[in-house]
Amino acid sequence: MMQALVKKYAKPGIWMESVPIPKIGVNDVLIKVSKAGICGTDLHIVNWDDWAQRNIKPPRIIGHEFVGEIVELGAEVEGYAVGDRVTAEGHITCGLCRNCLAGKKHLCASSIGIGGGCDGAFAEYLAMPVTNLWRVHDDIPSEIAAILDPFGNAVHTALSFDLVAEDVLITGAGPIGIMAAAVSRFVGARHIVITDVCDYRLKLSEKMGVSRTVNVAHEKLEQAVSDLRMSNGFDIGLEFSGNPVAFNSMINSMYHGGKIAILGFLPPTTEISWDQVIFKGLHLKGIYGREVFETWYKMTQMLRSGLDISPVITHRFPMQEYKDAFDVVRSGLCGKVILEW
Repeated sequence: MMQALVKKYAKPGIWMESVPIPKIGVNDVLIKVSKAGICGTDLHIVNWDDWAQRNIKPPRIIGHEFVGEIVELGAEVEGYAVGDRVTAEGHITCGLCRNCLAGKKHLCASSIGIGGGCDGAFAEYLAMPVTNLWRVHDDIPSEIAAILDPFGNAVHTALSFDLVAEDVLITGAGPIGIMAAAVSRFVGARHIVITDVCDYRLKLSEKMGVSRTVNVAHEKLEQAVSDLRMSNGFDIGLEFSGNPVAFNSMINSMYHGGKIAILGFLPPTTEISWDQVIFKGLHLKGIYGREVFETWYKMTQMLRSGLDISPVITHRFPMQEYKDAFDVVRSGLCGKVILEW
């Protein structure tokens, strides 16, 4: 048996339970989890909001950001050994559809997310298909490896378009938006402006290379554009907020021919100015997950080349103090929060 955080009931809350250690198949590995990151999705599940009620069927072990050590190999597994430090792509794909066969597994229409569609990583042990594993390089600390999943979201979004010498607007200074700012700076963007309503997170983003922060509760984005002496609108938009007002502000602030990558979950009822999109010739791209495994390679090599995302990790808790950890995430006065076994 093992300890795990389980969404046991269809109501708000999460429960530490004793559950069976998962069995592995011939092409799986068993991983002893050492560290795990709390994601906004996990908070949705704990809060049991509309999204969670539509997508989660209790009981379910939640969590999908983790790092750990292989303790058991399936009979057909090759290329890995007991003791290897690994994390994993959190979307388990079918391997048979058109996109999977074309090497575009991030576009698999039948993918299942760990911690949502199947049991996840807030547990002492996790079973994963060997095809989902990513070996953690010795240069990368374990607590950084535990958040490669959300860092991959940031990298996939930021690298969707050429950022060199471009002016970038980021909406949403959550951990992924902050990491996207760091990536944008690392690869050569000119000005990087990030907007939010939380001063704590805007201050945190200043440690990650942004040119200007804007608290839209009492500042105008136009003032930041003026302060930076930008003669045109933004060339690149990276949307992480999931806020319709912020997204519309981004569209209005884009230069003609600008490109927008959208990771934030905007409400289905979101309305935008299609005149702006059409007459400006804007390019909109939806982002989901990471490119498997190109994004994983890119983020590993950037980290090994000097990109430092460690300031985004602000809190660490033993797994047994999970209630306190979720309270911190719920407050918004944090970056990434790590749970440790």
